[in-house]
Amino acid sequence: MDSALPENSRAMNEKNLELVQQCLKQFDVREEQLRQIQAAVLRDMERALSGQTNPSPTVRMLPTYVRSTPHGTEQGNFLVLELGTSGATLRVLWVTLTGISGPRKEPISWEFTIPMEITLGTGQQLFDFAAGCLVEFLERLKVGSQPIQLGFNFSFPCHQTGLDQSTLISWTKGFRCSGVEGQDVVQLLREAIQRQGAYNIDVVAVVNDTVGTMMSCDPRPQACEIGLVVDTGTNACYMEEARHVGELGEDQGRVCVNVQWGSFGDSGALESVQTPFDLQLDQESLNPGTQRFEKMVGGLYLGELVRLVLIHLAGQRALLGGITSPALLTRGSVHVEHVMEIEDPSHGRARAQAVLQGLGLNPSARDCEQVQQVCGAVSARAAHLCAAALSAILARVKSNQERSHLGIAVATGGRVYEQHPRFSAILQQTVRLLAPDSDTTFVPSEDGRGWGVAIVTAVASRLALHRHHLEETLAPFRLDSEQLKSVQAQMREAMVRGLRGEDSSLPMLPTFVCATPDGTERGDFLALDLGGTNFRVLWVKVGSRSEGGVKITNQVFSIPESVTQGTGQQLFDHIVDCIVDFQKEHGLSGQTLPLGFTFSFPCKQVGLDQGILLNWTKGFKASDCEGQDVVSLLRAAIRRRQGVELNVVAIVNDTVGTMMSCGYEDPHCEVGLIVGTGTNACYMEELCNVSAVPGDKGRMCINMEWGAFGDDSLLQELCTPFDLSVDKASINPGKQRFEKLISGMYLGEIVRHILLHLTRLGVLFRGQVFQCLQTKDIFKTKFLSEIESSDLQRRQVRAILEKLGLPVSCDDALMVREVCQAVSQRAAKLCGAGVAAVVEKIRENRGLEELSVAVGVDGTLYKLHPHFSDQVKDTVRHLAPRCSVRFLQSEDGSGKGAALVTAVACRLAGSTRA
Repeated sequence: MDSALPENSRAMNEKNLELVQQCLKQFDVREEQLRQIQAAVLRDMERALSGQTNPSPTVRMLPTYVRSTPHGTEQGNFLVLELGTSGATLRVLWVTLTGISGPRKEPISWEFTIPMEITLGTGQQLFDFAAGCLVEFLERLKVGSQPIQLGFNFSFPCHQTGLDQSTLISWTKGFRCSGVEGQDVVQLLREAIQRQGAYNIDVVAVVNDTVGTMMSCDPRPQACEIGLVVDTGTNACYMEEARHVGELGEDQGRVCVNVQWGSFGDSGALESVQTPFDLQLDQESLNPGTQRFEKMVGGLYLGELVRLVLIHLAGQRALLGGITSPALLTRGSVHVEHVMEIEDPSHGRARAQAVLQGLGLNPSARDCEQVQQVCGAVSARAAHLCAAALSAILARVKSNQERSHLGIAVATGGRVYEQHPRFSAILQQTVRLLAPDSDTTFVPSEDGRGWGVAIVTAVASRLALHRHHLEETLAPFRLDSEQLKSVQAQMREAMVRGLRGEDSSLPMLPTFVCATPDGTERGDFLALDLGGTNFRVLWVKVGSRSEGGVKITNQVFSIPESVTQGTGQQLFDHIVDCIVDFQKEHGLSGQTLPLGFTFSFPCKQVGLDQGILLNWTKGFKASDCEGQDVVSLLRAAIRRRQGVELNVVAIVNDTVGTMMSCGYEDPHCEVGLIVGTGTNACYMEELCNVSAVPGDKGRMCINMEWGAFGDDSLLQELCTPFDLSVDKASINPGKQRFEKLISGMYLGEIVRHILLHLTRLGVLFRGQVFQCLQTKDIFKTKFLSEIESSDLQRRQVRAILEKLGLPVSCDDALMVREVCQAVSQRAAKLCGAGVAAVVEKIRENRGLEELSVAVGVDGTLYKLHPHFSDQVKDTVRHLAPRCSVRFLQSEDGSGKGAALVTAVACRLAGSTRA
């Protein structure tokens, strides 16, 4: 019998061990379950962001109105007030920030005990007490009369509606001050500070602990964009795209969202991983059925779960010899600190013995070992669940950034995360399992409450200052209605003076085009389009619309540099050679077709087929051409080439060609507009108003050359220092002032000058003036179109800027976009004011109450910029309300348009070929 005792003891021990293991197996969470929880948390986050209520999400996604993470440039002194972070106490801190390059200074802090009569008194008493503590603290520091910015950490349930607006939902932690619930606590604090009247304190921000944790981390090498706290409770926050936060109603920028995930699972999503101990703990809690996730993760509950498991195992005689004690049976007797001590790898077993003895128990060595296992199972499950929820946030951030691989830093805080011997390691390992495509760095927070609140306040101050500088810089670009009406009126006056031959910045040049297409034009025509080192020859067949309308065959030819820099005879002989080659290629040899010549160089037109070259541009320097009629030069080259006959009918400006090209589709098209590298306009004017051409009947198309509008200083008030810098560095200072405010050749350069200015103010790129910003013409106007595209994400904006060598933050990307918008909107509105002047002139010329007219438009800026065309149209509607204006985009104004000018001329002359 005696020999059987050890055997029975071993059997009993093995049975007890099996009972313990069976019990603890309930706390195991399989990978599949963790992935299901991760997906469920993510679904709840997305539903909460969009405001869906069916089914109602159990995760609350609350905007904190924190718009940016630290840059590391934040400096200055900040006052922090903590209320409710540690019971009936109040803490005041003086935090000096020196930026990442300066030596860190430890905050100065004082703690004040709040008397019970105040915690149970009126709200005014509480906030007067807080304001009095601030004054006492500042008087001891002897800070003087300087303006002071304050961050307020108010650790009670609130609904935040602004960075400095937060309404108390309900008191907790023993506070019961009357007249506060439902009120903005920031306003109550401000009123109390004003009653003190001693210091100029500006309450800048009210800050959540979790946000403070995220913001307090060193931004090197990258700023933390997720905050995680596992303390008495648990919570997280992260930087979300503002356009996804339905409550905000915004479409740009980012905002930190407080993920109140403690309530996740309140609708049953955690049932598969809940144990009977979780259910018992929940039923005995102050809030049964709520905060299910927090009750499985938060430090307030881990000790209680351990206590319930120990009681259960003792009841099964698997632990402690089946013996309990009054202390063990008392709710709240096991704390999370006990759990962390028991799991200590070096002294855990000794601590287990001490804790159990403190509960009035007499544990064996085996008991201590098994209690360690119990604590380990409860803590490991908490870490696994927390990792699953965090992985959902990582998935959300990765989706927002549209990246295949995410590199991100997570700021961590809270006693459980920081002090538990295994919690952080388990959580990080699980995150790597659930989010393998995220390279996640975990960064310990530096006092998320005090330091973090000061950082939030400093970042808010920085953003406010930067916003002030940005608004001040861009204000001159934001033209109001009166300014636009003034531009419209000034252009109208300049048009009249130009038509009369008086001094005017608008030359108002006759084109000798006296009609637009009426749809009866028929025949084959040639067109020549010369505007650069490549030129085109076109064969244009004009038929009825039922026959397919206009059909074009064209070929591009190059002009060697030796020809563009040679003699005029060489240039025009080369052009005729190319025309002959084109005719041979397309079976047109021997035919004499009417030819329209688009010649995109400055000319004075003295007839439909006569144009005097004023000066070469675009790199051409052919001799013996300037001051000559280019049509005569072309005809002379045709005569030199024996056996070739070409009938040059018209020389055409590309703006006129644009009008005529669209006029074929719409007979009401009587205005042409170019907004591309350059800008110009033309329109059909009453001949009686054109002093340079005899006759008073009919109409003639007038080439406005409106790029020169304002060269007589009419636009001086609209020009900013950036416009003046661009003008000064141009090849024609003081000339083409209107064009330099509108056209694609200059908008990118205006933006570059603004960016350089803002960088020197410290608003952009952390104040670092990179070489690329000082490089002329590096910022192309096409970048404006790309950056302002409504479907372009901020990540792509950053990619454009980074290609230029600019390391940009999210804040930088948003401000660069705003600069681009201001510059392009001004250009579009000025263009619209010009068009409004033109169509109103036409309406008044004809004595009409209402005018219906179409504008033919060409140019890459108008066609490719995502918003330019709409802004032009809106401006015209506003400034010319009695004109119904349709905008038609031209197809090949310089080629097709030249042929149609020729076709109309032939129709009018009665010599159209069949």
